[in-house]
Amino acid sequence: MIARKENGIAFLAGRWPLLPDRPTLVFIHGAGQEGRFWQAQIEGLSERANTIAVDLPGHGNSSGDGFRTVPDYARSVMEFIDTLSLPAPIPCGLSLGGAIALDLLVHHGARLKAGVLANTGARLKVLPAMVDTIENDYDQHLDGLVSFAVARGNQDDEDICRNVLACSTAGPVVTANDFRACDAFDLSDRLSSVSVPVLVLSAADDILTPVKYAEAMADRIHGARHVTLDGAGHMAPIEQPAAFNRAIERFLESLVR
Repeated sequence: MIARKENGIAFLAGRWPLLPDRPTLVFIHGAGQEGRFWQAQIEGLSERANTIAVDLPGHGNSSGDGFRTVPDYARSVMEFIDTLSLPAPIPCGLSLGGAIALDLLVHHGARLKAGVLANTGARLKVLPAMVDTIENDYDQHLDGLVSFAVARGNQDDEDICRNVLACSTAGPVVTANDFRACDAFDLSDRLSSVSVPVLVLSAADDILTPVKYAEAMADRIHGARHVTLDGAGHMAPIEQPAAFNRAIERFLESLVR
C-alpha cells in the first residue's frame, strides 16, 4: 500500500499514480476508525480497479477534528474526489462510511460511476447508552467492540480481533460525534432518487446493521444488487475479506457488460 496526503486528507492506495482507464473504489471507514480498516480490499482489489481508502477528517493521519453530521463528512469526501480528479469514482462505505457513500449517491450521483453500501442502512439510530459509554469510559467501549461488532464465530480469531481494534483509533470525542452523525442520519425517503448502479452488502451475523436494513435499501434503489455474506458480523471486510472482495469483483464485472 502507498500512503499519501492531499489537502489534509490522508489516504492509502493500492497503486500510485492511478490508472485513468480504471474505475476508482473509494473506501470509507466506519465510526471511530481509519482507512487501514480496508487493507484487504486495497490490496486484494488493486488488479481490478484503482483502490483508495481515506482517513476521514479527524481520523487516522488526516487533519481536523471530525464532524457531527454525515453531510459534512460527505462534503469532505466529494472535495477529495474532485481534488484528485479520481477516474470513475465508486464510493464504498461501511456503517457510517456507508451513510456517507449513500449521501454521495443521492446528492452527487451524476458524478459517480456506481456505489457500494456495506453493513449500513438508510437510517442509523444509535442507543444513547453507546454514546455515553464512549464519552465516559472509552476503554470499556473498546473492550466491548469485538463482542457486538464481530460475529460470535469469529471472536476467537486473534487476527480479526486485533485488526478491528488496531483500526479503532479516533478517540472518544471524535468517535462519539461519529455516532451522533449516524443517529441523525436518515435518507430513507431519498433512496428512489439514486440513479447509478449500487451493490448492497450485508452480513448474516451483523446485529448492528442487520440484513433487513440492506433489504430495505435494495428494494427501494432501482436495480440495486444485494448480497449477504455468511460467517460475518458488522466488520465483514475484515471477517470475510475473500467473500467481500469477490462480491465487489462481480459487481465491477457487471458494470462493463
